[in-house]
Amino acid sequence: MAQDSSPNSVVSKVHHDGDVEKSPVPGGNDMAPARTLRVALISNVPPQACGIATFAGDIIDTTAHYTPQVELDNYPLADQADDNRHTIVRDEPSSYKAAAARINRGAYDAVWVQHEYGIFGGPSGEMVCDFVNQLRAPLVLTLHTILEEPSEQQERILRHLVDRASRIMVMSEHGRNLLASRYGAPHRIIDVIEHGAPDRPFNRTAEMKSRLGLTGRKVLMTFGLLGPGKGLENAISALPAIAEKEPSVLYRIVGATHPKLVEREGEAYRERLMAQAEELGVADKIEWVNRFLDTDELLDNLEACDIYLTPYHNLQQATSGTLSYAVALGKAVVSTPYVHARELLADNVGCLVEPNDPEGIARVVTNLLSSEQTLFALQHHAYLRGRRTIWPEFARNTAALLDAAVPEGRTARRPNRVRLTAVQQMSDNVGIYQHSRFVVADRSHGYCLDDNARALMLANSLAQLGDDRLDQMRLVYAAFVQDAWDSDLGRFRNFMSFSRQWLESDGSDDSNGRGFWALGQTIAKANDTQMQEWATALYDNVLPHVRQMESPRALAFSMLGAAERLSVQPGHEASLVLLREGAKTLSWLLEQSRRPDWRWFEAMLGYDNPRLAQALLAAGQHLHEPHFVDIGLETLRWITKRQTSAKGHFAPVGSDSFGRDYEQLPFDQQPLEAQAHIEACYTASLLDPDGDWASKAKLAWDWFFGRNDRNVVMIDEATGRCFDGITPRGRNKNSGAESLLAFLLAQCAMLNLTVKQGSERTRGNKSTANSASA
Repeated sequence: MAQDSSPNSVVSKVHHDGDVEKSPVPGGNDMAPARTLRVALISNVPPQACGIATFAGDIIDTTAHYTPQVELDNYPLADQADDNRHTIVRDEPSSYKAAAARINRGAYDAVWVQHEYGIFGGPSGEMVCDFVNQLRAPLVLTLHTILEEPSEQQERILRHLVDRASRIMVMSEHGRNLLASRYGAPHRIIDVIEHGAPDRPFNRTAEMKSRLGLTGRKVLMTFGLLGPGKGLENAISALPAIAEKEPSVLYRIVGATHPKLVEREGEAYRERLMAQAEELGVADKIEWVNRFLDTDELLDNLEACDIYLTPYHNLQQATSGTLSYAVALGKAVVSTPYVHARELLADNVGCLVEPNDPEGIARVVTNLLSSEQTLFALQHHAYLRGRRTIWPEFARNTAALLDAAVPEGRTARRPNRVRLTAVQQMSDNVGIYQHSRFVVADRSHGYCLDDNARALMLANSLAQLGDDRLDQMRLVYAAFVQDAWDSDLGRFRNFMSFSRQWLESDGSDDSNGRGFWALGQTIAKANDTQMQEWATALYDNVLPHVRQMESPRALAFSMLGAAERLSVQPGHEASLVLLREGAKTLSWLLEQSRRPDWRWFEAMLGYDNPRLAQALLAAGQHLHEPHFVDIGLETLRWITKRQTSAKGHFAPVGSDSFGRDYEQLPFDQQPLEAQAHIEACYTASLLDPDGDWASKAKLAWDWFFGRNDRNVVMIDEATGRCFDGITPRGRNKNSGAESLLAFLLAQCAMLNLTVKQGSERTRGNKSTANSASA
């Protein structure tokens, strides 16, 4: 479906299927948002001579005039760079990247993309995909073309855009139905907003004819970029019969030939039409206005016509801006029954004729021209229907669309007690389930070492806080860790099915590092001598093997496990060796990957990023080597800055970034990163008391409670449940073990930080009191 989005747009093919409920964003003054929204608009714009540029220009003008609470900043697409620093050069990937970075720094509330395959760079405009991946603000799409039979690439592109969009605007019910049925767009995010149209007084035809020297003529008109899809040959074929009954008739064909058609064949199409008119003897009944008219001149020409013709061949065309303009100006319309015409001209707003039927066109046109009363009644009916599409209504409707895409900022109350209901619901006598479907444990994915190690660490953290509610389950989680260890292979296994069958002989390095970390943490925090003895024995078996791992995160996890043991056994030599070797390796990795704008251990950002800095801090602390502390603080400051949005809230690295060198993409955001940031900041606060690490930890803590890129609360206070992440559309409604445990462990860290801050204030007050008494 091509949406002929302005009087000068082109035509493509589409299909229509099914119907759904009406859009939740109908027109109406009461729908306009009261709050101010800053929006980046991505589109072709004037003076480019194309329909989408004209449409975007109208958006800019009407928004400024009718809904000034929506502040639009235009990021125009162009073929080459110009003086506008916002310009996106359509065929330069670096230009898209720079624009996305500028938009993210600008802290916009939404990004509004006008999409048509041909206006973006790359095959089928594929450069738009990487562009939207980089955007942090909610994405709003206006789709100008939705194809029934797309190429594989076209389908991939549109599905990608649909997956990233918070809201999608189409201009017809047919477009909405097709987008949902063919491309899988959720009905709830699709809004039908009819193409906007000018607001001019009714029935100034005689006045405009006089201005244009057309007095005494019966004027037919078609306008827009010329191309074979317009069906003009059928209108010309109808002219002899019309002229026979109405000799004063004049058919005005207004608009330049489409530039892409000119590139292929010059003006051959127009010349064929002119030759047809000569052959039929009606050349003197046609006026050719072969240029792209600005909007005001175009409207003057349209007002001067009596009947507007759209004899299009393509019956699947979903939106025609030319048709919207004609109806809004009160023109009698004779059209083939393409999708938009069927919708807009319903209830006797206009006249429909079958495609490729010159006789039908002639019959309807002569009937209208022979009865001034009939013609006037149809024009008046059209004008009344057009009141629903005039630019003031369009502006208010699109403002409501943008408002719906930008969730209201809200926060939840911070719980003062760790809630364990969800942990109990996700656990059985084997361990904690790995995944869930919504809030129900998903047995099909079984269990994993990673999550049971985290659950064991949660039980230990609670015990250290004087909370014994997970003491019994701690034995279950420890048993899982124990069973995961294969002493013959010297490796942990990770994944176990619900039927208690191990699904692999060898887990990832990262899961092995995390298993070792859980053992070190149990030695330090279990508050249970027998548990500590168990963990010590297994720790000693595992330690020689983890020293062989090369993954930076596995190395960091192992170092943190060693640091935990050293916190209660400062002279444990093997742990000191592991910590020193690990710190040297991480420092070397940092130097290998460092660039002027990239102070990190790898060329990419992955998950649990702050753990790398935290491991160096722990090494510097226990090895008494300030150099490692300095590196840890430097890199933690860097990753903290990278994970703070332009609006000042925590914005964790998205999983889309994984595997992409020197890039950071905003989605999907995961609770694990917030937990890692909080715990790393806690470690930093012990070594750098003046670094304001508590406030940096609080930013990540607030992420759980609604201070995030989508203003969504990530937890259920009553159960302690945490949702799996933040996507471009909001939160992922599943709630697996990783997310649940990340939140609860983060809460334990925040409680420890609160205790630490309280102790520091107490010491400060005592010091002040002593000084005063002295």
